[in-house]
Amino acid sequence: MTIKIYNSLTQKKEDFKPLEAGKVGMYVCGVTVYDECHVGHARSLFIFEVVRRYLKYRGYEVRFIRNITDIDDKIIKRAAQLGVLPDDLAHKFILEYYHDLDSLGIDRADVEPKATDHITDIISAVGGLIDRGYAYFLGGDVYFSVDKFKDYGKLSNQRLDQMRAGVRIAKNEEKKNPLDFVLWKRAKKGQPSWPSPWGEGRPGWHIECSVMSTKYLGVTFDIHGGGRDLIFPHHENEIAQAESLNAATFANYWMHHGLLTIDGQKMAKSLGNSLTIKEAIAKYDLNALKLFFLSSHYSSPIDFTEDKMREWDKARKKIDIFYDRLSSTGASGDSVQQVEKLSPDLKSVRIRLKEIRLSFEEAMDDNFNTPCALAVLFGFLDYTSEFMNFNQEDRRLAFYFSGFLFGELCYCLGISVKDKVSRVDDEEIMERIDERIKARVSGDFKKADKIRDKLEAGGIILEDTKDKKTIYRRK
Repeated sequence: MTIKIYNSLTQKKEDFKPLEAGKVGMYVCGVTVYDECHVGHARSLFIFEVVRRYLKYRGYEVRFIRNITDIDDKIIKRAAQLGVLPDDLAHKFILEYYHDLDSLGIDRADVEPKATDHITDIISAVGGLIDRGYAYFLGGDVYFSVDKFKDYGKLSNQRLDQMRAGVRIAKNEEKKNPLDFVLWKRAKKGQPSWPSPWGEGRPGWHIECSVMSTKYLGVTFDIHGGGRDLIFPHHENEIAQAESLNAATFANYWMHHGLLTIDGQKMAKSLGNSLTIKEAIAKYDLNALKLFFLSSHYSSPIDFTEDKMREWDKARKKIDIFYDRLSSTGASGDSVQQVEKLSPDLKSVRIRLKEIRLSFEEAMDDNFNTPCALAVLFGFLDYTSEFMNFNQEDRRLAFYFSGFLFGELCYCLGISVKDKVSRVDDEEIMERIDERIKARVSGDFKKADKIRDKLEAGGIILEDTKDKKTIYRRK
């Protein structure tokens, strides 16, 4: 099977063919560190983590780069409002960003370059664009000339005359074309700046990503990702800069995710509906949040509501129940190694697990279709409920075999598997179960029910199997 990716550049689904067999170079636009990350950022971070994990699952060696924008107009403006230095503000929110990544269970990128660590590289790139005739110096700033790049607009599928018609020309605007964008900004009093051939200044936003991506992945790489809101002008400008400078295709595949709204509205502090990652994790179960993200295809918009979170919180409990059952059966590698002949039930399980893996891969190979992959995962969970009707040994082995596959699929989808801690220890549970069995045998069903209720209050759920055994799982 071949992975297919919807390429925003060609606007069609294509077979994924990396530049180098077995290896993938992937760059994703990261956060601008001027405030706390919100659930929209969480979706973006999570989506590309799932893409990375699945590519690794399919056998690729992935080099994943996700930048940090630590110098920008937004950072300077927010720092001024708070009366702090821009550097200090950026440092504070970089630490908060890493805390959010860890809380979400999202791995760090292989390299997480900061713009301010690459000023020399950026100055070199701007100089190269000037030398090649793609940029010009004007009033202390350096601009990229979009008229010089014949393919400008190819990502956003717009013509120059269409784009120009929609641009508001500022008073005293002297740029050659109102669409020309800044590569290097002259210094303003009290703002961060660095020396350059064009005077003290700082880089424009777009040139930062062009420089950092090609520095770590080469002038041409496999996948560039980001939000749909970045297609124009940010990603369009990245292409223009990089391809003008290097005379080579920038990125072969462009992946863009849809945006997140809350109750049908764009998230904004002014609307009072902004939800930070920290607030979301404090309020909702982490897996419920991840299942919500997975429930919509990455390329589609997604609307965050309380009703949806309640729905996915119920769904995530099925995952907990599976692992509780897996644990309660006592399945282990040591006990399974001695099995020489499988029963008909277990042979059927083995066949079904292969079918489930194939269905999961078919879903994910189709442009990382997580809603379909999620349907496979929950169908898998429903199937494992049938194991409760097996005899004790077959039940144990069926859960053991299933545990490996289910763990792999959960990992691919970024779903966290947490150990459940009960207020009741295992020895006490078994004693209570024995008491309950004796009570039922003697006909004292009232006492048996009390034991069940007491265990449930302690987070333990009893399940009576078809072969008249009692097993337990933790809530």
